[in-house]
Amino acid sequence: MSAVAEHIKTYTSRFNADAAAGLDLVFQFNIEGAGNYNLVVKDGSCAVQEGENADANVTLSMDAETFEGLASGETDGMQAFMMGKLRADGDMMLAMKLNELFPG
Repeated sequence: MSAVAEHIKTYTSRFNADAAAGLDLVFQFNIEGAGNYNLVVKDGSCAVQEGENADANVTLSMDAETFEGLASGETDGMQAFMMGKLRADGDMMLAMKLNELFPG
């Protein structure tokens, strides 16, 4: 299993179900050279799936190094965005909810 695949799985263990009450969202992660994954947050639960989800509310595109930094908490998402290492398409405000839904 790749480092990216291992990091994406940590999102389920860090999931804050209380912050997700009443939400029905899909976060798409497109990681250059390491694959695509999505997080489905629905009814206070979270599921990680490999591949693309056509229903994504926000798509985050980055390289593997940036993703691993974000997943481990070593990289600040806003800083990565400002430096051009992270691109967000769709509902940008949802990207900012990631820290609330998946605290480090």
